[in-house]
Amino acid sequence: MSDVVVIGAGQAAASLVARLRSKGHEGKITLIGEEPSVPYQRPPLSKAYLLGEMELERLYLRPEAYYAENGIDLHLSETVTAIDRGAKQVIAGGASIPYDHCVLCTGSVPRRLPAAIGGALDGVHVVRTLKDVDDMVPACTSGKRVLIVGGGYIGLEAAAVCAKLGLTVTLVEAAERILQRVAAPETSAWFRDLHKSHGVDLREGTGLTRLIGDSHVTGAELADGTTLAVDMVIVGVGITPATALAEGCGLEIDNGIAVNAHGQTSDPAIWAAGDCASFPQRAARMRLESVGNAIDMGELVADNIMGANRDYTATPWFWSDQYDVKLQIAGLNAGHDRVVVREDGTARSHWYYGGDRLLAVDAINDARAYMVGKRLIEAGKSPAPEAVANPDMDLKALLKA
Repeated sequence: MSDVVVIGAGQAAASLVARLRSKGHEGKITLIGEEPSVPYQRPPLSKAYLLGEMELERLYLRPEAYYAENGIDLHLSETVTAIDRGAKQVIAGGASIPYDHCVLCTGSVPRRLPAAIGGALDGVHVVRTLKDVDDMVPACTSGKRVLIVGGGYIGLEAAAVCAKLGLTVTLVEAAERILQRVAAPETSAWFRDLHKSHGVDLREGTGLTRLIGDSHVTGAELADGTTLAVDMVIVGVGITPATALAEGCGLEIDNGIAVNAHGQTSDPAIWAAGDCASFPQRAARMRLESVGNAIDMGELVADNIMGANRDYTATPWFWSDQYDVKLQIAGLNAGHDRVVVREDGTARSHWYYGGDRLLAVDAINDARAYMVGKRLIEAGKSPAPEAVANPDMDLKALLKA
């Protein structure tokens, strides 16, 4: 039997410990999390939870009783300060916890605005934890003025929720267009129109110069010289992998905690999974920030701790809910040189090709296109772009071609 200590209590950690027990691991399992809550879903925080449509208990990935019933020693509100690799001990809460296998599921941290431009003012929020959202809920009332900084998925989801709650919403994106880093111009344009139709003042190619206020934010000065009066600010300018613990104990870092195909770090007794980990993929190194990756990596590491010797092959998928629209994404569009648009009534999808190869699909209120696209990509099949664009073509027939 081996003792496993898991650091972090997010999706990857929860998937890992559940997998260990379901596969018959009999050693001690310790799960250490900095937050006071048992592992919970993060995606609904900026959507249903912020809207008040999801209660706290529904966020939990598993009921609190599950951990005790399955012999998982849960340490909440506890910070790991160091890993002693020589002694194979984790230092947390003033105590030393021995391990045979240590797994880093430390996730990521949101980028914040510098204090020098007002980022430390009251009323400036990020969206990452329960506390982050709980802190902003009192200010999310009809008639208030909110500035959203960043036109990625988090910023757009927050803008949609605030608009639905009756706030006056301004969103600024320093890049030329929203979603520029992750989506084609066709997808950006579709969501630009969606937000404008809901009254969002969406300003692209417009950066933030500074926030104004003594202790609480009261305004914002934009790069184009305009000044806005605001009651609150939500910052959605990306996240960075949480690597401090790994760096502190001398593990290899490469756009996150570097792991091999099995999920092991440069120390074979220490593993990593989820947002914090970068892994080899197609002769390169990749790091994915998604629920799917967290689940898959967590389960892979659990299997390999138990001797499976499985290699990790990522099958990227993502989603975003904005207003009554569900965007589902399969694959990665890096390297695409063509986007094929398919429209079928109210459903729409954008298919990314690199040469003749299908790379990714953005499906907008089109679950069938997402499902078919995901299966095609996983199977390495690339249908003719002309067939994809033809609304009379049955998408499922493409799977048989």
